Amino acid sequence: MRRDAWWVQPLVVFVILTSFLIYATWAAFQNQFYAFGNYLSPFYSPLLFSDSPHAWIHGGRPSWLPGFLPFSPALLILPFPAGFRLTCYYYRGAYYKSFWADPPNCAVGEPRKSYLGEKSFPLVIQNIHRYFLYAALVFLVILASDAYKAMWFYNPATGAQNFGVGLGTIILVVNVVLLGGYTLGCHSLRHLVGGYLDQLSRAPVRKKTYDCVSCLNRGHMRWAWMSLFWVAFSDVFIRLCAMGVWHDVRLF
Repeated sequence: MRRDAWWVQPLVVFVILTSFLIYATWAAFQNQFYAFGNYLSPFYSPLLFSDSPHAWIHGGRPSWLPGFLPFSPALLILPFPAGFRLTCYYYRGAYYKSFWADPPNCAVGEPRKSYLGEKSFPLVIQNIHRYFLYAALVFLVILASDAYKAMWFYNPATGAQNFGVGLGTIILVVNVVLLGGYTLGCHSLRHLVGGYLDQLSRAPVRKKTYDCVSCLNRGHMRWAWMSLFWVAFSDVFIRLCAMGVWHDVRLF
């Protein structure tokens, strides 16, 4: 009975998420152009196995990996941030509407007669979100370290690392800020820091933390979309710089 263009929102979500999934998958299998100088793409961080100076373990393909399997360092770490977003409470509502029409939008009928909810397989697996949160917090620290390293540039004249800020530095710092706003505003984190308490006022430190998380949580949808766009843009910027298509600008 809705006469407005209710289908626009789920269609836009479908196009954006599909485009991101296609690009992220393509970028993960590329296994090249993921680093430029002191910049490292967030799609490949932490860089576990590589010949790059950014690698934690120097070397190419790990010996324990079967030869018939494709290898890229990104494939070892992307399942963790991907799992965090896939099971996110906000993203569930977004892609349930846009991909499964469950329902297509508010007050719009579903193209099915039964609904089992998230208490049965396979959607009961969504409850693993709270565990992906722990991994996301670790990744946030690693990406913050990458942003810090992006502030130090190699000086070939002296052989030392000099502090500086380039366009890539700003991009990676903004990436951490947006991912931090999204991750630290997570519903599961709000429950973890104090949401499960019956009387939160009796734990003043937890109440303050809970209020901070709740403040970010109010804009969880905006943080989710801005961080999704920016993490992809960060990879695009570093990839094109490594390919020589774009050039980094040193501000100082």
